[in-house]
Amino acid sequence: MDNSVWRLIPLLSASGRVQMAIDQWLLEQHLAGKIPPTLRFYTWQPAAISLGYHQRRWPEFWQELSWRGMPVELVRRPSGGRAVLHQGDLTYAVVASGFASSRLKAYQTICEFLIEGWRAMGLDLHYGEAGRGYIHNPNCFGTATGADLVTLDGCKLIGSAQLRRGDAILQHGSMRLQPDVSLFSQVFGEELIPVQLPLSQGGDDLIATVIDVLSAAACRCFEIDLEVQPLSDEEWQAIADVEARRKKEEGKYIRYATS
Repeated sequence: MDNSVWRLIPLLSASGRVQMAIDQWLLEQHLAGKIPPTLRFYTWQPAAISLGYHQRRWPEFWQELSWRGMPVELVRRPSGGRAVLHQGDLTYAVVASGFASSRLKAYQTICEFLIEGWRAMGLDLHYGEAGRGYIHNPNCFGTATGADLVTLDGCKLIGSAQLRRGDAILQHGSMRLQPDVSLFSQVFGEELIPVQLPLSQGGDDLIATVIDVLSAAACRCFEIDLEVQPLSDEEWQAIADVEARRKKEEGKYIRYATS
């Protein structure tokens, strides 16, 4: 398989359960050698809180949250890390292979396209420096580790998580573009200081600009070409099967819990 040409799946807006099933399916298919390395961007509809794969405790009231008249979905990621609120954000996902065996080194290799792309948009980012104490904070955006990207004044813009299967890696991450400060405070009980983006656009125009710039940066950083290829009907059916499997597994864990 020619790894110099990656697949670019067009922007998708869907529920968290669907999005996580897609990411898991992409990793399984790439590991089996059935699809090329893949880059995609997506948004969460309705708003959701994603839990890290190993996260077993969270506030009970998270299961009662709503935003704009819709329940806030609670969904488990296939990757690790802590809870992330997905509202007003844009998520990226990279599924590829051939990276360094070191988890942090692979993170940083993949994150280079994010750093270069945001620099092209006028925002300099660097890696966070939090120590191991971060594991006691249920909020992924409450601290910044070496796998996260923060602005020069310390505001976290991108939080990423990773799953490795053999030589294949799924890395996905949330970019907070237009977060609702009050919802964030309601969820985590913390004040959110939004990153001041150096872009004048908002809404769909902002998302389109970010995707275009980051896609171009990925081509440069990974020395690849991107081929746009939407998910086929057959692939959607396979993803539905993964979603059903994940839903059954999640039933064991996503219940009322206390922090």
